[in-house]
Amino acid sequence: MMNSSNPVPAHVARFWQRVKALTLFLLMIWLFVSFSFAFYARELAGLAVFGWPLPFYMAAQGTTLVYLALIGAYVLVMKKLDALAAAETANEN
Repeated sequence: MMNSSNPVPAHVARFWQRVKALTLFLLMIWLFVSFSFAFYARELAGLAVFGWPLPFYMAAQGTTLVYLALIGAYVLVMKKLDALAAAETANEN
């Protein structure tokens, strides 16, 4: 166990920097999807998806599918980051 006076190992700092960057990126996508279709609903009403106006489709199904995709992307990238961090930790020891 490390003392509070010891610096964090470089690979641990890189791991958390990558996790924060991934989280920020995915949250920015969530913010865009959540608020852009509601904010621009009138302007986007002329576009249709499967015969339904785009804002209605995004509110009914589209945003849920995007949220599921974001969760899936987070899981896949975090698995890779965890494996990379484990390899770096093993190389350190």
